[in-house]
Amino acid sequence: MALFGFIGVGNMGSALLKASYKVFGKEDLIYYDASKDNCASIMKQLGISAEGSNIAVICNCKYLVLAIKPQQFLDVLEEIKRYITPEHIIISIAAGVTIKSIKSALGARTRVVRAMPNTPALIFKGSTGISFSSDTFHEMEKSHLDSFFSSFGQYDVFNENLMDAVTCASGSSPAYVYTFIEALADSVVSLGISRDKAYSLVAQTVMGAASMVLETGEHPGLLKDKVCSPAGTTIAAVKALEENGFRNAIMKATDACYRRAKELAED
Repeated sequence: MALFGFIGVGNMGSALLKASYKVFGKEDLIYYDASKDNCASIMKQLGISAEGSNIAVICNCKYLVLAIKPQQFLDVLEEIKRYITPEHIIISIAAGVTIKSIKSALGARTRVVRAMPNTPALIFKGSTGISFSSDTFHEMEKSHLDSFFSSFGQYDVFNENLMDAVTCASGSSPAYVYTFIEALADSVVSLGISRDKAYSLVAQTVMGAASMVLETGEHPGLLKDKVCSPAGTTIAAVKALEENGFRNAIMKATDACYRRAKELAED
C-alpha cells in the first residue's frame, strides 16, 4: 500500500509527483494517466511504472491526488466513488471545484483537501493555497500532508470561501508575470540588448524584487518609492505605467480570473 496515489500526471500532476518523490521515495508513490506518453515520461524520469487504471490507484493508496482538469472531474468522481473509503483523503487541485461538490459525488464522510498550486512547483518553488474539509484529520495525516505540500514550495491554509481568490493570487498569476517579463524584454530588445540577455536581466530582476518583498517584509509601495528618485528615470516610467492603466489592467485580470473560477464551480 502506497501513501500517495495520483490520477493524472500532466504538467502539474507530474510536478507534484516528482516533488513527492524527494520526500517519500519510490515505494510510497503510485499513479495512472490515460496518456501513455505521460506515463512513459514518469517511468523514464523516476523509474516508477504506472498502475493499470484509476481504480488500481485508489485501491492501493491512502492520499489520492486528483490532478485532472475541472472539465474531467465529474466523470472521474463517478468512476471512483464506489472505491473511496473513510480512510482515504482526497487532494484536489482543480480550479473552481468545491469541497462540497466532491463530497456530494463521493459521500459526506469523504475527507477532502482542496489545493491550488502553481507552475513554479515544477522547480519546487511553488506557492499553494489549501483548504481542509471540516472532518477530523489525525496528527500523522497532518504530518504527511505538511510534508507533501512543503515538497514543492510553500503553502498557506485558507477558509474555502477564499480559494477562488487564491487561484487569482497564485494559481493563474504566473502567466501575468511571464507576460510582463516578455513585454519588458521585447522593449529592451528594441533598444539594442540581445534577446538572451534581455530575458536574463528581466527575469533576474523580477526574482530579486519578489525576494525583497518576502525577505524585508516592507510594503511593496515603500520598496517602489526607494527606487524612484525625484525627477529620475524610474518615476517617469512609473508615471507612464499609471497613465496606461497598468494597475487597473491587473485588477481587471483578477476579476476575470475570479469570475471564471466561479463559472467552473457551477458547470
